[in-house]
Amino acid sequence: MTPTPTGRAETPAPSGGAEAPAATGRAETLLRLAEADPGRLRPVAARVVRAARAEGDAALESAAERALGVAAVHLLDLTTAARHFRAAIRFGERAGLPEQAAEARIRLAFVTSLRGRPQVALDELDALLPVLHGVLRARAEAQRAAVFNHLGRAEDAMAGYRAAVPVLRRTGDHLWLQRVLSNRAVMHGYRQELTAAESDLREAEGLCTALDLDLSLAVVRLNLGWVSALRGDVPAALACFDRAEERFRALGTHQLGWLLADRGELLLSVGLVSEARLAAREAVDRLQRTRRAIGLPEVRLLLARTAGLEGDDGEAVREARRAVTEFTRQGRPEWAALARFAVLRSLAGDPAAGGQARADGGERAPASGRLERAPASGRLERAPASGRLERAPAPGRLERAAVELDAAGWPGAAVEARVLAARLALERGRVAQARRQLEQAARPRFGGPALTRARAWHATALLRLTRGNERGAATAARAGLRVLDEHRATLGATDLRAYSGQYRLDLAALGLGVALRGGRAEAVLAWAEEGRASHLLMPPVHPPDDPGLARALTDLRSVMGEINELRRAGRPTGRLDQRRLALEREIRDHHRRLPAGGPASPGARQAGASMLAGALGDAALVEFVLLEGELHAVTVAGGRLSLHHLGSVAPVRDLADRVPFALRRLARRTSAANRDAAAELLRHAADRLDAALLRPLAAAVGDRPLVVIPTGPLQALPWSILPSCAGRPTTVSPSATLWYAAACAPPPRDGEAGGHVLVVAGPGLPGALGEAEAVARLHGVDALTGADAGAEHVLAGLDGARLAHLAAHGRLHAAHPLFSSLHLSDGPLTLYDLERLRRAPRVVVLAACESGRSIVRAGDELLGLSATFLAHGARTVIASVVPVPDAETASPMVALHRLLAAGHSAATALAEAQREVSGDLPGASAGFVCVGADVRLDPPGT
Repeated sequence: MTPTPTGRAETPAPSGGAEAPAATGRAETLLRLAEADPGRLRPVAARVVRAARAEGDAALESAAERALGVAAVHLLDLTTAARHFRAAIRFGERAGLPEQAAEARIRLAFVTSLRGRPQVALDELDALLPVLHGVLRARAEAQRAAVFNHLGRAEDAMAGYRAAVPVLRRTGDHLWLQRVLSNRAVMHGYRQELTAAESDLREAEGLCTALDLDLSLAVVRLNLGWVSALRGDVPAALACFDRAEERFRALGTHQLGWLLADRGELLLSVGLVSEARLAAREAVDRLQRTRRAIGLPEVRLLLARTAGLEGDDGEAVREARRAVTEFTRQGRPEWAALARFAVLRSLAGDPAAGGQARADGGERAPASGRLERAPASGRLERAPASGRLERAPAPGRLERAAVELDAAGWPGAAVEARVLAARLALERGRVAQARRQLEQAARPRFGGPALTRARAWHATALLRLTRGNERGAATAARAGLRVLDEHRATLGATDLRAYSGQYRLDLAALGLGVALRGGRAEAVLAWAEEGRASHLLMPPVHPPDDPGLARALTDLRSVMGEINELRRAGRPTGRLDQRRLALEREIRDHHRRLPAGGPASPGARQAGASMLAGALGDAALVEFVLLEGELHAVTVAGGRLSLHHLGSVAPVRDLADRVPFALRRLARRTSAANRDAAAELLRHAADRLDAALLRPLAAAVGDRPLVVIPTGPLQALPWSILPSCAGRPTTVSPSATLWYAAACAPPPRDGEAGGHVLVVAGPGLPGALGEAEAVARLHGVDALTGADAGAEHVLAGLDGARLAHLAAHGRLHAAHPLFSSLHLSDGPLTLYDLERLRRAPRVVVLAACESGRSIVRAGDELLGLSATFLAHGARTVIASVVPVPDAETASPMVALHRLLAAGHSAATALAEAQREVSGDLPGASAGFVCVGADVRLDPPGT
């Protein structure tokens, strides 16, 4: 979202024919250079000022000071800019050139608006307009339109642009015309007139290119990114923002504050809250340092929202209140209304939110000089202010806020306010009041941005619930999910798909609640599937071959190798760490710019209960379901479905947290007393977890092989430690639908049958070489070791393999999960590398620490090594969810492969190998789980 570009990089055109011809030519050159490259302009203009002063040429000195003022707006601060414009006025008047003085006054008025006094700026322009004519009046009209935008007077702004553009076209004043077109495009965007907005921007882009206006071209591309964001085209928007940022940084301008805010809004729209918050903080800092007061409160609103989503309600309320004060001081009542709602939202306790982030509208308000910060509200908990909890607002306050937001031109925020007011009213038993709010909130469900429509469908579902129409509520919730899934299908980056899944949570939870109240196991299973790992069901990401990306990945491996060497030597790595971060950002941003790469597809069809029952055979499926702190399970066994209530999740979460601690203690070389204590802790936790999770289901599932669909705190549980799973084939899958897709995958096509076996030993693990060679002998192949075990060799070997065994160090990257990796001879093999696979191995064994553990995002959206292999077609992944000691891994891995080669299924082989090597006490093999489907390893050539 882009504020009026005049607020960022507008530069005045040459003042016209009142100057002497020579002065006019030099003035035009200076002003054009100020627009193109203000850093180069400053020394040139300073020399011109000195020469003009020596020659007594007040006209030229005035023009040079005006150009320096433009450069100062871009590079220095507004105080310096104002000083140069005042000097330009003084020299213009001294030279008897009132038009030159008026030109500088126009610019000075704009600086006044940027400094947070738009009404003063408007008064100055209104006083100036009666004495101006022709092109100079058109410029003043255009500048006044920008100030109207700051004040939220959209109609007045458009009237000003309509008056200015024909005159600028007729007189050939292209320097001003490109800027006015860019400004007018923003106003079209506010009105959702996106075709007109893009048309203006494309014309401005052409003018900037023809005039070599590098800086203005970057601003136009920033605004093109904003229009792409309005269309919902996130990859295109990011591409525009990245191109604009590259030029802004190269030119050293102050436009980065606006760009960071725009990118933060876009990142927030796809659920990347932490990154959006960092961008908002940097934007606030930049705008404060450059004293661009007009934009500061808008960026504070972004910071307030992201802080609230991350649970920092203190910062959320503090920044929102600052925004209220600043908007009020600037005379911007429409924005102040939005800021007041931000305060209310942060103070409100939302009875249905459950601490989950919710979607936002993302539209722009026509009554403002900035884009709407779509309130991606979440975590609507009571926020501490001044060290105490404040009283939550009453529904009536939120109703009044909704009316005020509608009048101010914030329809998305108004919908949210009404939904929140309705929830609070329902909590107090005021059903009629809630219905009135929900009826109004439901209206935009058929038009507008995807997230706004989804929220309106949520309001529709809530409204139907208040009328006892649970079937209709479920239908509305599914409609909202459809809107979100269609939007997400346009994203081509794995992390954007996963993080944006958080906006599905409220709708999926509503449907799940309806199903649980109905007590129908089949409906509960269907709605549980709606709320988990949905991005893994979408067509996998296959980035196109790109030499630049390949180079960046190779450079990253090289840099990581140097970092590891320096760390082993105890030497500092600061410079290389900065290089690593730059490379990671380059790779991450490249992937986020990728389009979906084909027709938008929301993903695989959900596997219904009858489909699952037919595919399970003699096995039983257990899908765990979590809603409002209560744990449930749906079982499918012998063609029968059952629903079970298991109780509060809190003790289960506590017990699950103890398991990895105990296993790590057992893996260490420590005293017998410590090992005995760890073993007892593990036995106790495992027995209580078994009693909470599986024993209540014994009558339904019997002693069948298990397919487990975990949720929340169960995602990283090593199931073999539970007494009910000891020696029992157990398969874990992120979702039942994903399990079904893997279990029922068609056989390889002609020419792909059979496949090879790949065995790899990474560096730095003393036991990896022996393990790899022993495994390779079992399958009659040679292991890749030493320098041969580099990333490109391994990737080539993985493609199309029927079995791959990777013994290497594993690293889970919590902040950016797609940089989770396996350490090979030339550096890390990341998930970005694995996305280049065209055909993942049928069975993958990851003998690496925590390689089976994923970063879990909202909605059980998983990002990790095992999840990536499954998403790209692997049917089975055997990996550890806890750290494993290298010296103790070879024995269970060799036993596993011996059983696989003998024809045992993956889950059976793992269970038997764990039983063989562990005995009564779980050891290194206990952390391994079988993820995906329980398949058998096809013999070569079949």
